Amino acid sequence: MTEQRMKTAVTILQWTLGLVILIEAVLFVMPGARHDFARTHMPDIVRQVLGWGEIVGAILLLIPRTAVRGAWVLAGIFVLAIAIHLLHGIFNVGNLVIYAAAAWAIASGKGP
Repeated sequence: MTEQRMKTAVTILQWTLGLVILIEAVLFVMPGARHDFARTHMPDIVRQVLGWGEIVGAILLLIPRTAVRGAWVLAGIFVLAIAIHLLHGIFNVGNLVIYAAAAWAIASGKGP
């Protein structure tokens, strides 16, 4: 793959991940999501920290000058979310693993 095609692929991944996570995170922090999250028996502050962390990371990811920082923020948030899920016996973390891998790929592909 040529260098230009690689840059284009990473940029498409960047925008796809950024927009998907931004939309999902906004829905996650909305009051309507509180009821579903309550079934996890975790404090609501966990939902707020993860959701707002994803929003900040996604916005940073969508700004070209801060894209690498945003990708690392998202990777960290996703790893934290995976750990929280696993510690609470919730093993369905496949999407989070894919999101974390995508964030890492973007940070690595756009980094110095």
